Order: sequence, then C-alpha cells, then structure tokens
Amino acid sequence: MKYYVYADKFFLKTGTVGPAYLEVEDGKFGQVFFERPEGAEIVDYTGKWIAPGLVDTHIHGYMNHDVMDNDPEGIKVMSEALLSCGVRSYLPTTLTSDHELLTDVARTIGQVADDVDGAKIQGIYFEGPFFTEKYKGAQNPAYMSDPSLEIFNKWQEASGGRIKKIALAPEREGVAEFVREVTNQGVVVALGHSDATVVQAQAAAENGASVFVHAFNGMSGLHHREPGMVGAVMTLHDVYAELICDGHHVHPKAVDVLIKTKGHDHIALITDCMMAGGMPDGEYMLGEFPVVVANGTARMAEGNLAGSILKLKEALKNVVEWGVATPEQAVMMASLIPAVSCNIEDKCGSITPGRDADFIVLSKDMDLEATYLDGNVRYEA
Repeated sequence: MKYYVYADKFFLKTGTVGPAYLEVEDGKFGQVFFERPEGAEIVDYTGKWIAPGLVDTHIHGYMNHDVMDNDPEGIKVMSEALLSCGVRSYLPTTLTSDHELLTDVARTIGQVADDVDGAKIQGIYFEGPFFTEKYKGAQNPAYMSDPSLEIFNKWQEASGGRIKKIALAPEREGVAEFVREVTNQGVVVALGHSDATVVQAQAAAENGASVFVHAFNGMSGLHHREPGMVGAVMTLHDVYAELICDGHHVHPKAVDVLIKTKGHDHIALITDCMMAGGMPDGEYMLGEFPVVVANGTARMAEGNLAGSILKLKEALKNVVEWGVATPEQAVMMASLIPAVSCNIEDKCGSITPGRDADFIVLSKDMDLEATYLDGNVRYEA
C-alpha cells in the first residue's frame, strides 16, 4: 500500500522542507516530493507539520506501570500509552535495586521487547546501581556499589544483549576499566547521581562515558573553585546531556545556559517519567519509595523530586515556549539527539527513506495531533 502525506512542513534530518508530499509505502518512508504525485492517495495535513516520532531514552513508567514491577503486561501497556505522548521509541529504564531483581527485570524486558504493539523498545537503560549516596535522589543507597563487569555481564546476558545504556558515578572505584569494557561492547555509559569533581568526570569521559544523566539534577553543582559535575556537563566536548524540561526540575534560564554552552545538538530531552505519568494526582510508588504526585510534580516524603510526570510532547513544546529553541531545534532534541546519544539512530530519530514510517503530526503551536506507527495512525488527539 502506498500513500503520500501532504503537510506545510516536514522536519528532516538535514533541515525542514515544505509544503511537500512524503511517500509512505508498505509501512516505510519513501522520498519527499514537491509536486503532487499523479493519481496518488493523499493524506492531507494542510496547515500541519510532520516530525519524526519522539524518542524517550530515560523513562521509568507510565499509566500506573513501572519497569521495576517486572510485569510484561505492564510494559505492553506503557508502550501503547506512550503513543499519546508522541513517543515512537523508548528505553525502559530501571532503578537501583537488588541485583537479582535487576536480572529478572532485564530478562523480562528482553523477552517482551519484540511483542509490544505500541512505542518500540530499542533497548534497556540501567540507571544505576553504581551510584554514590549524596545525590541519590529516589535511588536506594542500600544497593549501591562499585561497578562490576561480572554483574553487568550477567544482566546483559539475561536481557539478550538489549542493555544500551548504563549510568554510574565517576568517583566510584574501578570506573575507568568498567567504562572502557562496556563501551567496547557498544553500551553507552552515562554519568550521574554523583558528587564527582570535574576532574573525575572528565576522566570517565576520556575512557568513553558520553552522556550526563538529567543535567543539574542528582549531581554536584557548579562552584567557581570546583566546577563539579555541572561544570563537567557544560565544558566537556563531545558528550551529551539529558535534560528534563518540565519547568520544575530545571529553571528555563538554566536550560538556556546549558543549551548555549553545549549546543542544541548535544541536548537530549528526556522525561524521567515514573508510573504516575498520565494518571491523576495521588500516592504512587517509585521503586521502593512512596511518592506523592501533586501540582505537576512527583515528590518523596521529604519533599525531594522523584522522577517526573512529564510527557515528551510537553517538553517539546516547553522549550519552544520558553524561547530556548526553535521548533526545528526542539524536534531534533526530542528525536534525533536522544537516538544518537544512545547509539540507536539506525532505528529511530529521523524521517529517512526505507525506515519504519513512524511520525507525528504537530500543529503550528507544537501541539501533538496524531502519532503514526509503521504508516498507520495509532493516536489522534
């Protein structure tokens, strides 16, 4: 089956074009044409914009399900529901926990990954447990330890080789060897939940670490005599920064500062969403910790932020409304850059001929109007 999508603007990897016609055949992207194809079936989105499906590379849960529930049906519900957020690909994200539970969770995700019918699972993100306590956030310090290749390899084997990213604190013992080995395996190492100095963070990056976990949050702050992890995020070259743009985790002015120092092409918008995403205010769990959701935030009993309830489509719109990104830059930060930062850009993140026709329809106000998966409309606002 072949049809053409007509719209005012298309967000391509090399820039925007339009008005134009995007070819979709048998669930795959084809070419872009600027003249109406003769006798073709047209899906008309006059006045609208077409962008690649969004890519969330740090998300713990959604619609009352958490990755750590170790429930294959819950993963399937998450995948289906994420289409309403404009997400076409994601990395189910674990929390610091018991090593055996993490093994079981890795195995469960590996087994269910190819069976989901919604947003596509492009790998697993292990957020921890190789962190340090001072900036633990909603991570349980009882399970924190120095990185272990033996333990990681056990998780990777259980997952069927699906772990794509793992986060650690650069001040732990044995980081250099661990980072070199897992990056040689093709796994991205991220740095976070850490009180590291800028020198320690740079040493980890020199050995191959290439992403900073939710920049500004869960890390040593910028000081003029010790730049810390925040200083490392801002000044190290060729590393990416995850960023939660809900207006609660990071002030828009701080977002602007980070973008100006790193560039839009090194910022990956993520949600860090927990199970309360898409749900009413109330009491929920994040891993082993009770969390109260109210006033747009998820907080632990002591008041600390505990993940978020952010939808990626909201982050996309926020950065434009805050004046820190153009629509083109926002789309890039929510699709291509997350994919590039996790080495999954061969699967998602751009409208590319021959790739699965997963795309979203946006209004000129950056509101999500539809999500397509494999060329089929799967969500309409």
